[in-house]
Amino acid sequence: MTTKTAVTVRVPAKVNLQLAVGPAREDGYHDLVNVFHAVALFDEVTVTGADSRPEGACAGLGVEDATGGGLAAHVARVPVDGTNLAARAAELVARTCGGPGAVPPVRLLLRKAIPVAGGMAGGSADAAAALVACNTWWDAGLTRADLLELAAQLGSDVAFPLLGGTAVGTGRGEVLSPVESPGRYHWVFALAEGGLSTPEVFAAYDRLRPDAPVPQGDPDLMAALAAGDAARLGAALSNDLEPAALELRPELGAVLECGRAAGALGAFVSGSGPTCAFLAESPDHAAAVAAALEESGRCERAVTAYGDVPGATPV
Repeated sequence: MTTKTAVTVRVPAKVNLQLAVGPAREDGYHDLVNVFHAVALFDEVTVTGADSRPEGACAGLGVEDATGGGLAAHVARVPVDGTNLAARAAELVARTCGGPGAVPPVRLLLRKAIPVAGGMAGGSADAAAALVACNTWWDAGLTRADLLELAAQLGSDVAFPLLGGTAVGTGRGEVLSPVESPGRYHWVFALAEGGLSTPEVFAAYDRLRPDAPVPQGDPDLMAALAAGDAARLGAALSNDLEPAALELRPELGAVLECGRAAGALGAFVSGSGPTCAFLAESPDHAAAVAAALEESGRCERAVTAYGDVPGATPV
């Protein structure tokens, strides 16, 4: 197997430039048109060897706040048992190697800068990073196509962090088509206290939209990305889950209005929320929007980032 002492993989958060949601399917999922965009908020997942194997291939999991305290409350909500998606990813890679008994046990350390339960796919990003890290640690020899297949087994959002950049996800979001976009976009993310349960948001969506149509891509959004036009992109941003998130967390409406008043080119709830995303004109404008949001007292914290960025990368 390996003589490495550790393998660390860095993985980005995502924001959904478009999230079009169809009606619930018989399997409980929804057909989506999901335009993923990777942004420069990164978690790191480190794999090291473990001395014991109490159960399965993943013998332990730790979580740290990589922001110096800004995500302490978020990190406290991350499960550190076998239900953690990164731990499940490690077990899945082990099964491809012949089962947990066929590989030496590992310990995972998650260093988090992506909000937890914030609509930015932090848990899915950690799972993607764990797939890459464990593949390297155990010399499993899995190809990118193999990893994408495993990612789809773990969840709808796990495949995209493997690729990064910008991509359209269809099906339940796991079928990805990369999108070329020459622009660099500047973002502000207003973090909220507490999280939102993705299943609860989808349940609220189903209640609010019993007549949801088959989801369709937005040609204006695609044209804006192709042109690298931030103003045009801001006008085309959309999220079908936003009304459901606002029903569950009405205070997010005031956060969105604050960002719009600060001149954001676009303002919307990210994914299933409760993080709110704002597109800015420039790095200086993003800093000004973030300052306005923090001064308003309507969010826990505001952070800036740019996109798009590459997917899961060993460091």
